[in-house]
Amino acid sequence: MKEPIDHYIRKCIENDRGGQQKIYQLFAPVLYGLCLKYMKNEEDAKDVFQEAFVIAFQKMEQYRFEGSFEGWLRRIFINKLIETLNKRKKDILLTDEMYSEEMIDEDEEAERFLIPQEQLLACIQQLPDQYRLVFNLYYFEKMKHKEIASVLNISEGTSKSNLNRAKSNLQKQISAIRALKQID
Repeated sequence: MKEPIDHYIRKCIENDRGGQQKIYQLFAPVLYGLCLKYMKNEEDAKDVFQEAFVIAFQKMEQYRFEGSFEGWLRRIFINKLIETLNKRKKDILLTDEMYSEEMIDEDEEAERFLIPQEQLLACIQQLPDQYRLVFNLYYFEKMKHKEIASVLNISEGTSKSNLNRAKSNLQKQISAIRALKQID
């Protein structure tokens, strides 16, 4: 019989290696995928992944057994990803630029990103850090621009501009991939 996840969480709180290993095995694939979406390369993703799991195990006693445990873990990982990317932000020039909603036609939105998942992930990883961060928070974490702005300490306009630039950059990359496929 499958033991409930609460059992393994309690084991983690007791610093039981078996409980930690089980939690790791259950959630590592999803959380590593999350790290890959935010970081530029596998090496950086692995670093953040490892650091975030250490933090999660250290804070395990703070989990109140309410709501989704996976959601609780994701929040720790997202916070670590944001912290890591914010440390790099010094090298990134952020500007408040006018955002034009007419630049993106929402009816075309879904079709714009239709390529195999591995290729889309590779394209996302090539985005500049701030664009990738806003793109992921908006699309994968379903945050609104106001929340993204607050978390990243930028204006809503900058959040919208960075999202628009990320989508534009992705569209160029995807168009290039599609053009190459047509040549083959």
